[in-house]
Parts: sequence; C-alpha cells; structure tokens
Amino acid sequence: MDDDLHSRRRRLRGFSINRLIPNVLTLAALCSGLTAIRFGLQGQMKLAVIAIMVAAILDALDGRVARRLGVTSRFGAELDSLSDFLCFGVSPALVLYLVSLKDGGALGWVVTLMFPMCSALRLARFNTALDADTPPPAWTGAYFTGVPAPAGALLALIPLMVSFEIDAAWPRHALVVGTVLVVVGGLMVSRLPTFSFKKGRVPRHLVLPSLLAVALMLGVIASSPWIGMSLLGLGYASLIPFSWIAYRRQATQDRQAAAAGDVVALRAVDSGPPGD
Repeated sequence: MDDDLHSRRRRLRGFSINRLIPNVLTLAALCSGLTAIRFGLQGQMKLAVIAIMVAAILDALDGRVARRLGVTSRFGAELDSLSDFLCFGVSPALVLYLVSLKDGGALGWVVTLMFPMCSALRLARFNTALDADTPPPAWTGAYFTGVPAPAGALLALIPLMVSFEIDAAWPRHALVVGTVLVVVGGLMVSRLPTFSFKKGRVPRHLVLPSLLAVALMLGVIASSPWIGMSLLGLGYASLIPFSWIAYRRQATQDRQAAAAGDVVALRAVDSGPPGD
C-alpha cells in the first residue's frame, strides 16, 4: 500500500522544468531546420540560411544547458542527433539543390543525397561511441572525430552566402556547389580530429588576442553578415590541420607515458620481493 502511494506521488510530481529546457531548445532547433526547408521552397534563400544558423545556435545551447543543469540524458542525446540530421544534413542539402544542384540533373540529385547520408553516418558513429566498453582518454574530449554536423552545414553554405554579397554567377554554379558538398561530406565522415571548443582551454597569454579576434569577427559579421559567416567557416576549416597536429602530438605523448609506465611496472615485477 505504501509503495503504491509513493509511486502515485512520484508520477504526480513529474519532471522539473529544468529537465525540459534542453529538450525544448532541441525542438526549437528542429522547428528552425524545418522552417529553412519551407523558406527554400518559397525561394527565400536568405531566410533559409538564417533559419539554419538559428538552428545551429540553439543546437550549441541545448547540450551546454543540459550539462549546466545536470539533466543530461540518453533521450536528449538521441533527440539532438535526430534534430542535427534534419537541420544540418537534410535542410542545407535541399536548399542548395533548389538553388543550383537541380541544374545538374541526376548527378546533382546524387550529390544532394550524399550530404545528408554523410551526416547520418557521422551522427550514428558518434552515438555508438557513447556506448564504448572502454572510454577513451580524457584529453580526447577536446576533439571531434570528423567535422561536426553544424560546422559542416556552415561550410556547405559558403558558396550560397558568398552569392548574396557579390554580383556573380559562379558561386551558385552546380559544379562549385556540388564540389563543396562532396568535400564537406567527406570531412564529416572522415577520421580527422577537429577541435571541439567545448573542453578546450585557451592559454593565458592568448586570452586577449583571442578576444580581439572574436571582436573583429563580430564586427565583420555585423557590417557584412554573409561575408563574415563565410570567413568564419573558412577560418574553422583552416584550423583542421592544426587540430590534427595537436591530436597527433597528444597521442604520441600518451603512448610514451603508457610505455614508460609499462617499463616501470615490468622492472618492479622483475626485481621481485625483497629477500630475507
């Protein structure tokens, strides 16, 4: 009897508002991604790109809010992956198809299909890594494997954003857009380590230069949004070689430390217990 009463009271209490906030942000991002498709079908490409950028901002917030509030869950992680697939895989590909890839015929549609497939494969790999039996070293949390889906969407949309600012036809040419989609899709499913920016730390002597660089970028975005966002995407792409070098250096140090530990343990075993 007491157990039934306790269970009933627990059901009446339900979930706290704090547990719902991250999922609400994820659903808002999903709505923004779907709205981008609607704008694309109506030919309002600038609004479509803005909707995808809003989805990226909401996607960056939901996970951080969940961790701050201590309400992370597997349900939230799965919902976030489904939202990422639509917002940063399907939506950019369909918008770019409507803008230029439809002029490429069957090949243009094949390239359009490839991009969300790469996004789905990347997200599936990320989800399966969460269930790994042996957790990776803590330092790997500063890196993603491959380009994350929101960054991939930003990179894929660069030709379209450039076309908003310059009076030229080449940024929207099917060959240019298709090539960018293929390259970005390959980066998404690659094994290249890329900076996460979630757990990374800025050295003390680089704090002020970093703030200055951010201020300059925000100024460019405020004065010329499309060029600013394009430069932001290109700046992120330029960091990929540095992230690979930093990852390899850290992995080498990790292996050397492990090897040194094995040598010390082996010597301790060989020396045996002290004699009488």
